[in-house]
Amino acid sequence: MTQPVVVIENLVKRYKELVALDHLNLQINEGEIFGLLGPNGSGKTTAISCVLALLNFDKGSVKVFGKEIQPDSYDIKKNIGVVLQNVAVFRELTVYENIDYFCGLYIKDKRLRKQYVNEAVEFVGLGEYVKFYPKKLSGGLLRRLNIACGIAHKPKLIILDEPTVAVDPQSRNRILEGIEDLNAQGATVIYTSHYMEEVEQVCSRIAIIDKGRKIAEGTKEELKKMIKTDEKIHIEVVGLSETQLSQLRQLPHVYRADYAANELTVYCNGGKHNIVHILKYLQENEVSFGRVYTQLPTLNDVFLEITGKELRD
Repeated sequence: MTQPVVVIENLVKRYKELVALDHLNLQINEGEIFGLLGPNGSGKTTAISCVLALLNFDKGSVKVFGKEIQPDSYDIKKNIGVVLQNVAVFRELTVYENIDYFCGLYIKDKRLRKQYVNEAVEFVGLGEYVKFYPKKLSGGLLRRLNIACGIAHKPKLIILDEPTVAVDPQSRNRILEGIEDLNAQGATVIYTSHYMEEVEQVCSRIAIIDKGRKIAEGTKEELKKMIKTDEKIHIEVVGLSETQLSQLRQLPHVYRADYAANELTVYCNGGKHNIVHILKYLQENEVSFGRVYTQLPTLNDVFLEITGKELRD
C-alpha cells in the first residue's frame, strides 16, 4: 500500500484581503507524478511555497514524509528537490560546478557527490557542456541544467514548476522523458505546467485548483467523465445558415454547436453515431462540407468547463 508523501489539510493563506488558499486539501502519494493545474493566480505557487515551508500560513497543516514541515526541517528538506520556473543557477560557475555546488548542499561525501554529479550530467544530457558557463547555453540547455541542480542529490520528492517553459521541442521531450525516468527510479513528483498535453502524457493523477480551492481531482480519465462533452466534431462547411445551425443543435445528443470561419464545431454528450447523424443532415440539406474529424475530450476541455478559463489565461 502506498504511503502519502505530502498531506495538505484545510490550508488557508491570506495576503490582507486576498485569500490565496481557501481551506485547500491535497494528498500526494508515494510513486505518483501528481499534476497541479490552475489558472494564473489560482494558488499553485503559494501551495508549493507552503509545502516547502517558505511561507507562513494562517490555518491548516502541511505534512511531508509524515512530519509537519517547518523552515528548519532540514532532515525533510534534504529529501526534496525543487526546480522552479525561474532558472536559478550561478552565472560565474560552469555547468559542472553548478551541479556540484547544489549537490554539495546535501551530499558531503566527496566521492559520492562526484558520482551523483556525473550521473546528473548524464541524466540531462549535458556531457558535452560541462565546462560551459550558463551564458553560453541555449534556453533548453539552461532548463536542463536547472533540473540537474535540483535532482542531483537524488531526492525522494521532486517539485517541478513549469520546467519546459520556452524550450525547444527536443529539450522538452528530453525533460518529459527524464521526469518519467525519475519517477520510475522511485521519486514522487509534483508537476505544474501550462501545457495540457504534457500533463496528459506524464501525470498519473491531477488536481485542478482555482481561487485557492481544489475544484476537481482524479486521473485524466476520471476528470474527463466530469464534463458534458463526450465527443467534439469539427467539419469544414461553407455557407451554413442560422436556421440550419439551430436545427443541428436539435439533433440527438448535441448540446452545443458553433459556426465560425467556415468551421462547424458540434459538441455531443453521449451517443455512438453522432457524426453519421450530422453528416446525414448536411447531405439532406445540400450543405457542402469538406474535412471532417472527431475529437475526444481533452484535459483542456475539462479545465475550460470546470473553471470557465483557458489554462493560459
